[in-house]
Amino acid sequence: MIATSGKKKKPLAQRSNNNILIKGARVHNLKNITVEIPRNQLVVVTGVSGSGKSSLTIDTLFAEGQRRYAESLSAYARQFLNRMDKPDVDFIKGLCPAIAIEQKVITRTPRSTVGSMTEVYDYLRLLFARIGKTISPVSGEEVKKDDVKDVVEAISTHNTGDKILILAPFRLQGKRDTREELNILLQKGFSRLYVIPGSAGGEILRIEDTLEQKDTELKKRFIKNPPADRMYILIDRIVAKPFDEADMHRLADSVGTAFFEGEGEMMLEVNGAKQLPYSSRFEKDGITFEEPVPNLFSFNNPYGACPVCEGFSQVLGIDAGLVIPDPRLSLYEGAVAPWKGEKLSRWKDEFIRGAKYFNFPVHKPVIDLTPQQYDELWNGNAHAKGINDFFKEVEQNLYKVQYRVLLSRYRGRTTCPECKGYRLRKEALYVKVDGKHIGELCELQVKDLKQWFDALRLSDYDRQVAKRVLIEIRQRLQVLLDVGLGYLSLNRLANSISGGESQRIQLTRSLGSNLTNSLYILDEPSIGLHSRDTAQLIKVLKELRDLGNTVVVVEHDEMMMREADHIIDMGPLASHLGGEVTAEGDYDAIIGNKKSLTGKYLKGELKIETPATVRKWKQSVTVEGAREHNLKNITVEFPLNVLCVVSGVSGSGKTTLVKQIVYPALKKIKGEFTEKVGMHKAITGDVDYITQVELVDQNPIGKSSRSNPVTYIKAYDEIRDLYAKQPLSKINGFQPKHFSFNVEGGRCDACKGEGEQVVEMQFLADVHLTCEVCQGKRFKEEVLEVNYKDKNIHDVLEMSVEEALQFFSDEKDILAKLKPLADVGLGYIKLGQSSGTLSGGEAQRVKLASFLGKGRSQARPPARLGHSGGDDTAGRGHILFIFDEPTTGLHFHDINKLLTSFRALIAQGHSIWVIEHNTDVIRNADWVIDLGPEAGDEGGNLVFAGIPENLKKVKESYTGKFL
Repeated sequence: MIATSGKKKKPLAQRSNNNILIKGARVHNLKNITVEIPRNQLVVVTGVSGSGKSSLTIDTLFAEGQRRYAESLSAYARQFLNRMDKPDVDFIKGLCPAIAIEQKVITRTPRSTVGSMTEVYDYLRLLFARIGKTISPVSGEEVKKDDVKDVVEAISTHNTGDKILILAPFRLQGKRDTREELNILLQKGFSRLYVIPGSAGGEILRIEDTLEQKDTELKKRFIKNPPADRMYILIDRIVAKPFDEADMHRLADSVGTAFFEGEGEMMLEVNGAKQLPYSSRFEKDGITFEEPVPNLFSFNNPYGACPVCEGFSQVLGIDAGLVIPDPRLSLYEGAVAPWKGEKLSRWKDEFIRGAKYFNFPVHKPVIDLTPQQYDELWNGNAHAKGINDFFKEVEQNLYKVQYRVLLSRYRGRTTCPECKGYRLRKEALYVKVDGKHIGELCELQVKDLKQWFDALRLSDYDRQVAKRVLIEIRQRLQVLLDVGLGYLSLNRLANSISGGESQRIQLTRSLGSNLTNSLYILDEPSIGLHSRDTAQLIKVLKELRDLGNTVVVVEHDEMMMREADHIIDMGPLASHLGGEVTAEGDYDAIIGNKKSLTGKYLKGELKIETPATVRKWKQSVTVEGAREHNLKNITVEFPLNVLCVVSGVSGSGKTTLVKQIVYPALKKIKGEFTEKVGMHKAITGDVDYITQVELVDQNPIGKSSRSNPVTYIKAYDEIRDLYAKQPLSKINGFQPKHFSFNVEGGRCDACKGEGEQVVEMQFLADVHLTCEVCQGKRFKEEVLEVNYKDKNIHDVLEMSVEEALQFFSDEKDILAKLKPLADVGLGYIKLGQSSGTLSGGEAQRVKLASFLGKGRSQARPPARLGHSGGDDTAGRGHILFIFDEPTTGLHFHDINKLLTSFRALIAQGHSIWVIEHNTDVIRNADWVIDLGPEAGDEGGNLVFAGIPENLKKVKESYTGKFL
């Protein structure tokens, strides 16, 4: 076994008393297995897709951990939760608190950000509330509250002999008149007032003498006096000297009284000439500021959120993307869309006429304008009116219908003008730490933010106050760097990140919480990670283990297996042919085990063959001047009719280039509706050669819980027709619709064909319970009586694809539809499995199978996989398939099947572009486009384009090193 962190591991047998023992696990396809998981170790569970890895880890180990937690709750909660299914297992011994970190993006709300998911933002709020300095936007000086201590220190610094008056402003309280107020001051023990006229030198008035004056004289003195005259209560008179302790007590008492009487304001007058105002209010430059508290920096709290966008950072306004839809055009060529037509083109003409006075380049494409020139185009200046002036005029004419139509055409989601996208009210952005406010910190990439915190300069007092908070922030930022997410910023929306990124963010939070003696179950944390970053991830997992936790990782990555303390290999194959432990032990034990399919691949007995020759290509599509996000104005040629792989480290710009520029741009050229196209100059080449563009990503195949693989690939239609032809169906008058759980007729009325009912919990996640009427079978009893080969429709939906292929061996139409699912390595999934339970990689391969099936159905005669039969593309033309990391969740054995499917599509005359990190897929490519060299702002360059063989020679390429 590999020794890690200097500690020699004891053999498993000697540690068994302390281990987690699972006895008789039968969940899904597990065949009554007994397995021991060593405690406080890094354990990798591997095996082909569908061999039972998730059934063992998530559905048995984690589910039992959750159930035991539920049993510790109150009786009220348990009356629902007791009905949660207990995993089908004899017993689990030695189970500790279980935490599962899955691939799914756990949040879709536009309020959730990377900062809030990792809890870094919560600590930032605390940091700014405790040591943030509020800076006045008027003078740029720090806003401070004066207290008694500050004033006493100021008095004691004066020269000996200076005469100092301690004064509080005289104000009328409530509805009192002057005489009443003066009487109350007398009762409080004050005897003198002090008037400061406009000129130097004040006048002391005795309150008793003032009260003897007539009402008219009082009014004249207190109301009609010149505005320069200010009236104060004289609290105390002092001559500066070296003060002893008794004097200091008297001073503090007098200053405290002055603050109280002046409602937070007071003044010192020195030698009758110099006035020093003090305020215990949080004010400066005539502005009252909010005192920093953690909620002031929360965009999820009404107190801190920007009042205009309510903390969302965006509002409905003028969308720059709609106003300037094609930034490749210049102003002269008509880049500003609304400045067209007979009447409105005058705005363009006037701007062009005024442009000569401030050297504005009217013939330069908008995309190439400097930030200052772009600002002038929008906001105008003394010589020309800009786009914003145009829309102000439109808004003034909204009573005319044509102007309302015009405005609606250019409205969209745009950055909030009040908070500039920072989500917080302006008072929160006045608070700064080392010159930056919290919004600016959230815009920095994590790697830059870590550097900023490492170089943070603080006073000794602030450092002491913030010590604990800074430890937490730095630790979490370091983990984000370690798991390869240094290119993200804290304000990045949680719903815009991938499943793999989401999982590694949750890992950051788990490490930050410093739990010990827990069981962590991770489902393929290396998804979306370049081989370079996997090493860092392993280091993080080992840290988690060294804290005293048991870390169980479902993984196919060879590097992860080499570093594991213990490996459990499930298999030997998928579905009903899997569900057994074929090998266990350390890396050497797996390699030495002849039953282990994983071992054979690791040893090299079996391997993913690289084609002897690469395909040649003639047609291609070129994207010119790509500069969205971190892309550095690159021009990239994508070949057609071949397998083209786009590689590079995480955050190098692959997704931006392929999914945000090329894919939507091609869809737009084809006249289809698409999302916003990323910034680029042009798409050129053989665009007309492509008849259809399909993005096969990892989004779920259906939003409904009734959606499943067999309906998605359209095989269920044939199965329903087959059951409707059975004799009993004809006797009962059953039609194909009676065998559908989507329409009324044959489905169970109680659960509407769902097979389960949902109990809504007020304080926990909803509980899904098996329907008591149909026992989860979805259909009415009379429909379930119809059999084909002794199986009813529910039995068919419970079959795996492999079982169904044997069962329907006589039905050619059904076989043709189901075969592609087995070909892409999904022979283990159930026909009726809810699409919500499929992983991202499985959903992607179901989509791939659906395309393979369509290709075959049009081939005459039907094509064998890997060979084109007849003219497949006659009815479909040339389809460009774009895949986003299709090897997610795939074992070496399944990657072989996937590559065979790719070859089948290319043989049918189509093109495949793949975003991928897997070195086996890169080796099998005909053309590789490598971006980088680093992530974030250090990426976005074209490092290499060519055949995989030549990539190894490029020193700057991390992908080349791992090939």
